[in-house]
Amino acid sequence: MALGGNPVFSSRNFREQTGRTGTGAAVDAHQAQGMSVDQLQELYNRPAAGPAETGRMTYGDVINKTIFCFLGILAGAVVGWQLPGLMLIGVIAGLVLGLVNAFKKEPSPVLIMLYALAEGLFLGGLTGVLEARFDGIAIQALAATLSVFAVTLVLYRSGKYRATPKMTRMFMIAMGAYLVFSLVNLGLMLFGVTDGMFGLRSGVLGLAIGALAVLLATYALVLDFTSIEQGVRNGAPAKYSWSAAFGLTVTMVWLYVEILRIIAILRGDE
Repeated sequence: MALGGNPVFSSRNFREQTGRTGTGAAVDAHQAQGMSVDQLQELYNRPAAGPAETGRMTYGDVINKTIFCFLGILAGAVVGWQLPGLMLIGVIAGLVLGLVNAFKKEPSPVLIMLYALAEGLFLGGLTGVLEARFDGIAIQALAATLSVFAVTLVLYRSGKYRATPKMTRMFMIAMGAYLVFSLVNLGLMLFGVTDGMFGLRSGVLGLAIGALAVLLATYALVLDFTSIEQGVRNGAPAKYSWSAAFGLTVTMVWLYVEILRIIAILRGDE
């Protein structure tokens, strides 16, 4: 199974927890020692415990935690929309909290929700500024992001879009190149070398890079889905549903920003 991409899912701790198999049987055998025949019969007649009863991660857990994260983003976005000056604070706080959560050994719901709020400040401010210039861009970007997510999920569930070791290696190389280019572009923009709305990521080149970024984000979603499926199947502890939700949130924020940028470039002549 190909894993990688999102540092949340590729971290050693998450992989160790989601890779555990067969531990339940060993625990049950140990507990059965010393029990009487009647006790064993009573235990045998009980209904099998599901993942929720045994404290294991379920798809429902991941969905619920992801919804919490999206609500946190929405709350932050409302504030950021009204006070776009907080966008820079959201960027810095989101970056710091994102790195802390990505490499933290144990998931922290508080830090993950703070990350969601910080990203909401950034997204709300950015979207509000662009909405003032391009009427309706917020709805367009949100609808496109949800559509890409839905299509990717359907293709993944149907087995038509799955992660492979070769594709993941190509993804990692492309991600490295994308990050280097983004840092160079940011530096040029900060020093006033470029005057485009998005620096070098404007015009035709910006559209091409944006399209590549969206494709990378969809593959990142596939890697996220793969890691979550493995975690549920191998009985990862329930607390790691927060890690899964955080990983999905990171990818969705990236996807939204890329789509928002593409639409802004396409509507740049208005």
